[in-house]
Amino acid sequence: MTQLGVVQPQDEWNQRLVASVHPRDWVNPRPASRYDMVVLGAGTAGLVTAVVSAGLGARVALVERHLMGGDCLNVGCVPSKTLIRSARAAADVRDATRFGVEVPAGVGVDFAKVMERVRRVRAEISPHDSAARYAELGVDVFLGEGRFTGPQALEVAGAELRFKRACIATGARAVALPIPGLAEAGYLTNETIFELTALPPRLAVIGAGPIGCELAQAFARLGARVSLIEVAPQVLIREDPDAAAIVSEALVRDGIELVLGANVSRIERRGAAKVLHLGVAGTERELEVDEILVGIGRAPNVVGIGLEAAGVAFDPKVGVTVDTQLRTANRRIFAAGDVCMATKFTHAADAAAKLVVRNAFFFGRGRVADLRVPWCTYTDPEIAHVGMYARDAEAARVALDTYTTPLAGNDRSRAEGEQGGFVKIHVKKGGDRVVGATIVARHAGELIAPLAVAMSAGYGLGRFVDLILPYPTQTEAIKAAAGAYTRTRLTPAAARVLRTLIRLAR
Repeated sequence: MTQLGVVQPQDEWNQRLVASVHPRDWVNPRPASRYDMVVLGAGTAGLVTAVVSAGLGARVALVERHLMGGDCLNVGCVPSKTLIRSARAAADVRDATRFGVEVPAGVGVDFAKVMERVRRVRAEISPHDSAARYAELGVDVFLGEGRFTGPQALEVAGAELRFKRACIATGARAVALPIPGLAEAGYLTNETIFELTALPPRLAVIGAGPIGCELAQAFARLGARVSLIEVAPQVLIREDPDAAAIVSEALVRDGIELVLGANVSRIERRGAAKVLHLGVAGTERELEVDEILVGIGRAPNVVGIGLEAAGVAFDPKVGVTVDTQLRTANRRIFAAGDVCMATKFTHAADAAAKLVVRNAFFFGRGRVADLRVPWCTYTDPEIAHVGMYARDAEAARVALDTYTTPLAGNDRSRAEGEQGGFVKIHVKKGGDRVVGATIVARHAGELIAPLAVAMSAGYGLGRFVDLILPYPTQTEAIKAAAGAYTRTRLTPAAARVLRTLIRLAR
């Protein structure tokens, strides 16, 4: 079990991290007689709710039991993307010969230094989420385990915080799968893998969702022999099948063994090794590894925080029950982030927190359903998406026209040697209103932004035709898709009219 306020290994960088996000000498302030907003949990949703509320003049208390910054800073976005960058550098070195660059034999990876860099970058970013910074911004920061004691009161470290409004932002945690022998054999999750200082020679990753695929590829590129195990017949089952297929091919190129359609029946120890017993296509096999990473299984943090006393309804597996405006059964209490939302992304939590502030203080009617939330899986290549998939449109009985631009036809992609991806844009049939898009490219997360803007602003795909873009860039693939749309508008009758106008022009 993680010791609260402690991060392993306890080196210089993690000491700096803890000094920011759970300082050991922190003294909780004297509580105000009543707060306009009390926030339980200092991950993204909690931090944004607190700082925006305080910036508007509200009296705000923020309560955190473990590390400010939550998953994103400590065990999620920041460390994982830093690790992925090192893995990408290693892959680029090994792939350099196809660009005419000869690399000396024997180039390798110093895993200990890679992980030290992860810890250093995290420590350097941590002041943004620090207790001291939020105190300077006018938030009363309380470190300790918070628990609701009534509909308008919360207790932390022996102090009572009374409130007019509150926000539950306690997030979610990794949980074990019910596999016999897993707990006894020992395993890693996203919450513990960044504590490693030595590379496991053989790594089994259970779950080929975003976390599993990202970390499987990173560890394979850093030198581990990785087996990626998934019960479904493909990786990234929720993604566009064409996009998932491209990532699957990339994982195999990086030396990952894909074990699809597999069930792990049990796990046992054999000396220092861990042996997974797998059922695949009606046959049994054993897989011997040094470490196991469980990349699936999350549970909302709803137990032990006094939700019953506060009159807040919740489900231990699903999370806090909220309406579309993020209000709980207690009309004075809201929730935001992973503790209540199906879209469990940092940027979704950020947007939801701003909805909470508007709805709590300004009689707002902002709805989660109205948010246009893009997301990205940071494999190489990345998959970025916003809006509907084709299957969503079919289920909603929304007819689509789809325009796909392969990056093989994009000049910048050819120059970069990245022709394997595509831009796929869905519009409402017969028009150009963008209702969804998927991009597969090395930097797809950057490329999806114009389409997310178009959806939020209600711009049609045709608007991109006249957009002037730098040449050469991969963003031109979006413009190419728009060109494909406009060509469909050129009906035979319209073509005849245009030819007549051209002949009449002087």
